[in-house]
Amino acid sequence: MVASKIQVQAPARSLDQRMEALKRANDIRVRRAQLKKDLKDGTVQIEGILLDPPEYVSTAKVFDMLMAVPKFGSVKAARLLNQCRISQSKTVGGLSDRQRAELVSLFNR
Repeated sequence: MVASKIQVQAPARSLDQRMEALKRANDIRVRRAQLKKDLKDGTVQIEGILLDPPEYVSTAKVFDMLMAVPKFGSVKAARLLNQCRISQSKTVGGLSDRQRAELVSLFNR
């Protein structure tokens, strides 16, 4: 028996719905950019973001947040994530309690 592929289209959205989604996405990008700048400047600590992430950070990659921390490059960030058994594609909101605790404990050393 041959399985047929069914094409599924995204639901049709009105112009207002699309504009609202675009506005929300832009707002999230602006807030994340400011957070990364604050991390780079040292006015915000990564531990607080990992333990209690704001809503706009929950879909951001942990790797990207680590890259914003001073003295962290791609190699050091990847090594830290590997040490905690966390995928580089993992989002901040998708971290388990164990993973959060391990990451924060490594920062507090």
